[in-house]
Amino acid sequence: MDERVETLASRTARALADLSLAAAPGDHLGAEDDLLQRFGISRPTLRQAAKLVERDRLISIRRGIKGGYFAERPDARDAIQSLARFLRLKGATLGDVIQVTRPVSEEAAVAAAGQRGEADVERLQAFVAAIDDHDTPRALIAAEVELARLIAGMSGNPVVELVMEIGYSFGLDERGSDLYADPERRERTRAMQRSLCNAIIDGDPEVARLMMNRRSRQFDEWLRGMA
Repeated sequence: MDERVETLASRTARALADLSLAAAPGDHLGAEDDLLQRFGISRPTLRQAAKLVERDRLISIRRGIKGGYFAERPDARDAIQSLARFLRLKGATLGDVIQVTRPVSEEAAVAAAGQRGEADVERLQAFVAAIDDHDTPRALIAAEVELARLIAGMSGNPVVELVMEIGYSFGLDERGSDLYADPERRERTRAMQRSLCNAIIDGDPEVARLMMNRRSRQFDEWLRGMA
């Protein structure tokens, strides 16, 4: 491919990404013909640039009469896919990840307890009300990830969101069914979920830290028993 075209496509990708970032997620950025005129480029160049920006989850492209280019935003789950592949190639285990993410999880619980809002409390109360329904390994895995995301979001720190997403997603699909196969473990996990949620709802950061620490240590113990 011609180097000039590659450079033009890269510049167009940056311009398209800037256009998306200046808009709100979901905003219509324009039809393909509109953007061709705006950037003064050829259709192949725009489409090449769009693939780069779409890969970074900054735009989505919809076909049809009401289609076009729309602003999007990546989230932690998008980044996790690449990070998980990297960690697996390096031979990392779920235990390795939990060891590193444990202190971050504790700080997230403290932050959540200290700055939870009315909407946060309502979401946690809804989670607590459904805890006893999570009585299969698969349901409990989903609940653990959901709770981690709730707490990470309440921390107000995007770096915490990313780290906790790694900690509670990496490897659970591979080992979670074995980890939670024992009904007594599932019951203990639900009890710890309830205690952690209630500490955050009550605005008690020290108890929230303690409960998150106990959860992580229990998780480590079970993982070592499976080794």
